[in-house]
Amino acid sequence: MKTMSLFLKNFAVGLGVLLANAASAQGDGDSSENDFFLDREDSTKYAVILAGPTVGDENKSQFRQWAFSLHDILARDYGYSSSTISLLYDRGEVEGVGSQRIDAACDLEGIQQELALLQSVVQPGDQITIYLIGHGSGAEEESKFNIVGPDITGGQFAGMLDIFDQQDMIIVNTTSASYGFSASLSNEGRVVVSSTRSSSEKFDPIFSNYFIEALDNRNGDRDKNNRVSILEAFNYAKSNVEDYYEEQGRLASEHAGLDDNGDALFSLNPTVAEIDGRLAEIAYIDNLVDDTSGLSAEAIQLKSRLQDLERSVFILRGRKVEFLEQDYWQQMEELLVDLARATAQFNEVVNQGESSGQ
Repeated sequence: MKTMSLFLKNFAVGLGVLLANAASAQGDGDSSENDFFLDREDSTKYAVILAGPTVGDENKSQFRQWAFSLHDILARDYGYSSSTISLLYDRGEVEGVGSQRIDAACDLEGIQQELALLQSVVQPGDQITIYLIGHGSGAEEESKFNIVGPDITGGQFAGMLDIFDQQDMIIVNTTSASYGFSASLSNEGRVVVSSTRSSSEKFDPIFSNYFIEALDNRNGDRDKNNRVSILEAFNYAKSNVEDYYEEQGRLASEHAGLDDNGDALFSLNPTVAEIDGRLAEIAYIDNLVDDTSGLSAEAIQLKSRLQDLERSVFILRGRKVEFLEQDYWQQMEELLVDLARATAQFNEVVNQGESSGQ
């Protein structure tokens, strides 16, 4: 099982990165992330892709490629299925290959029906990630996401999402003029990504392209733990957008921001040492239970333990300023030792499964 061997190799590298990063940890003392984005064996992650209408063959082709690629990457690499991914696309119909991916039109009725259906199946502690692809318009309270028919404001959409107060939520808004709409969605325990920093950035962003690229083959996995967090995907996309404009010799017409503390003030450079970034660091896209991974029940339990310990390392690292130096390193050492032991147990179980399957 070549894929599993690569996973073990990457996880070993990631453990070393965790240890190195622990030394440079800082934070502002907020420990609210303890309650959010806990991956459990009995929790499920859902993805809703909203791809609005556009004009012009080039834009139509681009939005279609982004929407379909995101759908396929989530299904292929992150453990999602047709029952956990929903794609609301333009008017709900396309010619040629790909129409089977589409669940409904991206209009007000389709969005309302999809969210109502989602509400009927989600459980407390589940995770919902909403991706917006298309055009935005307006400013502040009048900021809108362009859909088929009357456009929807950020305030309207925020009201629709209020029913998911027991679920973890990530919103990735990649539209033009996305800032005002995104700010309306800010809330405690919610990670919100905006491809623009103001409503005046009205040109179509390329941020979506690189955010999806970060997920593809886990290109954005900076710490080599074989997972991609929202913070990693954001930083990967942001860096590539900056490189793109520099290579083109043009001033950037888009500046992405991230908010994960509920204050609607988006950071352009989120890190675990800043106000924004610490929750996004533990908000992952992948499902713990992935039917395509071939893991045994015992291996899944150990994987859950690994991810929980890794999460605890991230949280402690972000709270370093709360501790005396000696106390911090004592707790960090205990966590890293436990993580190393759990990693060894997981490797042993997986290797035994590979041997028995040969």
